[in-house]
Amino acid sequence: MASNPYFSLAVLFVAALGFGLAPLGMAWLWGKVFSPAKPNAIKNAIYECGLESKGDAWVQFRSAYYLYAIIFLIFDVEAVFLLPFAVAFTGLGAGACLAMLVFVLLLIEGWAWAWAKGILTWA
Repeated sequence: MASNPYFSLAVLFVAALGFGLAPLGMAWLWGKVFSPAKPNAIKNAIYECGLESKGDAWVQFRSAYYLYAIIFLIFDVEAVFLLPFAVAFTGLGAGACLAMLVFVLLLIEGWAWAWAKGILTWA
């Protein structure tokens, strides 16, 4: 049985499945044994931040805010990638400088594209 080439793959699959399902099963068992459900009106009431909810929870959300957040994350992560280059600038060769130039040009291209599409206009 151990001579089958897929045996080790099957063992790893079962182990991966076990690592994922074992904590879920233990949490479910813990919840059933040690914290039985005792529903009542107070526990089932809607509660947030110490205040009872008022009105409808449906709120219109502008998708432009999502685009601002994504653009911010992209440019923020790009700045993190620029930091190691700036620290080790004197010890790097021409290839690293060329690679960083391409990186910065792609960053500027993304910024120009977002500007041309009107994503960066706050309206």
